Amino acid sequence: MTTTNHTKVLEQIGHKQAKHERYQKHNTPKERKHGAATKRCGRCGRTRAHIGKYGLNLCRQCFRETAERLGFKKYS
Repeated sequence: MTTTNHTKVLEQIGHKQAKHERYQKHNTPKERKHGAATKRCGRCGRTRAHIGKYGLNLCRQCFRETAERLGFKKYS
């Protein structure tokens, strides 16, 4: 069984207890504690181009759309 989503495989082998436990132990992704993948945009969920300064937690695209409502002004 080859798949990128481990939950589908767990459903398929759910009735085989030993295989299920072994598969879950070795193939379930670990929880991220640090790095780029832990910071997500609070509005759309993107992980790239994240602005965390001042507690914004937005990607740059969402920031451009909501900047005026947040009180930022464009100078130029």
